[in-house]
Amino acid sequence: MVISRYAFAFALAGATCSVHAESPRPDLSPEDRSRVEDVTRPATDFSKPERFERMQAGAATTDKLINADIFSQPSANLDFEDQQRFLLGNGLFRKDWVSSPSSTQASDGLGPLFNARACQSCHIKDGRGHAPASAEDSAVSMLVRLSVPPSSDQEKEILAGYQSAVNEPVYGGQLQDFAMAGLPAEGRVRVDYEDMPVQLSGGETVTLRKPALSIENPGFGEMHPDVMMSARVANPMIGLGLLESIAADDILAGADPYDADGDGISGRARFVIDEEGELALGRFGWKGNAASIVQQTADAFSGDMGLSTPLRPDHWGDCTKAQGDCRVLPHGAQPHLGEQEVPGDLLELVAFYARNLAVPARRNIGDPDVLAGKQVFYETGCVSCHAPKFVTRRDAPQEELAFQLIWPYSDLLLHDMGEDLADDRPEGTATGREWRTPPLWGIGLTGAVSKDATFLHDGRARSLLEAILWHGGEAETARQRVVEMEKTERDSLIRFLESL
Repeated sequence: MVISRYAFAFALAGATCSVHAESPRPDLSPEDRSRVEDVTRPATDFSKPERFERMQAGAATTDKLINADIFSQPSANLDFEDQQRFLLGNGLFRKDWVSSPSSTQASDGLGPLFNARACQSCHIKDGRGHAPASAEDSAVSMLVRLSVPPSSDQEKEILAGYQSAVNEPVYGGQLQDFAMAGLPAEGRVRVDYEDMPVQLSGGETVTLRKPALSIENPGFGEMHPDVMMSARVANPMIGLGLLESIAADDILAGADPYDADGDGISGRARFVIDEEGELALGRFGWKGNAASIVQQTADAFSGDMGLSTPLRPDHWGDCTKAQGDCRVLPHGAQPHLGEQEVPGDLLELVAFYARNLAVPARRNIGDPDVLAGKQVFYETGCVSCHAPKFVTRRDAPQEELAFQLIWPYSDLLLHDMGEDLADDRPEGTATGREWRTPPLWGIGLTGAVSKDATFLHDGRARSLLEAILWHGGEAETARQRVVEMEKTERDSLIRFLESL
């Protein structure tokens, strides 16, 4: 959604208000606004669950049996026709693409450089990816972003114009660790770990692993001496359409870029150029790099698999001008199917699938330990960034996603997470220390979907407690409270997170 004139002025002025401050919401009547304010107030009673809390994605919540496919279910309120569209998109999401030329003309065009053959290869079972367990393991569902500092006025203007970054001149904006026959891969991702023990109250010790990222066997020569690299594991796919349907004004209402209220939390909105060429609120990706699901999908087709779409029409994907051999290899666009390897109708099907992957229902919401953990979550200050509730737009483009009370536990804003989590790689208006708050819904089912899944942007955390202990910057106070609290409180906090 393109941001409103009010919201843009609000953002540029750095205006401040709390997550639950009144927002304009032109889609709401006065009666609706009163209802929304009522149901989105922060919890104050932790002796029992809140109304509607179990159905954390509203009517779209799935109540299917918990197993490895729980993140692959359609929104529960889709009609029969849209369920068929969902299944078609699912087939495309899972499809293995092959390089050109090929006898399977509707499935070729992969690469020439690529990270994966299918969307599902990174978003395992529609869940999160994972980092290599050791330096010897391959980065199956983790990619590496590349960029260099701007060195000219033109490059500085690129960043000022809400573009993401200045690409590494030879290797582009992303390292591709696979290539079609006759072309070298761009390199092998290596991650080495250093153990970092953390002492908690009560004598408990948690060993964190600090990653060191490097690239072995670069296929096109040495990289720029000032190259900046950032590892990224794939995010889970559930609930994306509902996040897209949150009113931009409600997200901006939580921004406090200059910490005017003095609480140490300075959430910032990121703005990007959307698929229509308009300035819009970035709400997807680890640094809020995409405004819409279709834009995020087109970027993944291009960067991860080298497949062209109407939004990213280059058949060679991320191949740079310095990689001339890559740009002249055969592509998979078929004149009778369209001008791109992934024509617009197929791109829309995959985006529809991504938009309608259901969030599972909460579990054990009335359990005393879960309720106690919820209280710890609030009192520790986690809700300052992980905003519990929103009501989606009345005028959302898809009826099933409109006017739903949802519980994503994210404000979708950028926050300074401290030096330990910094990748030191600015991306657009996001600094090298800032990350978008990831939604927490479904996080307790991570292990059920993929036993190898890991947490945080580079997958360094193997458990929820490890992820918490890596928090710093704006979250340093909350982290320290977790370190110092009684073990029973920490255990309850984890129980709450596991119920999401």
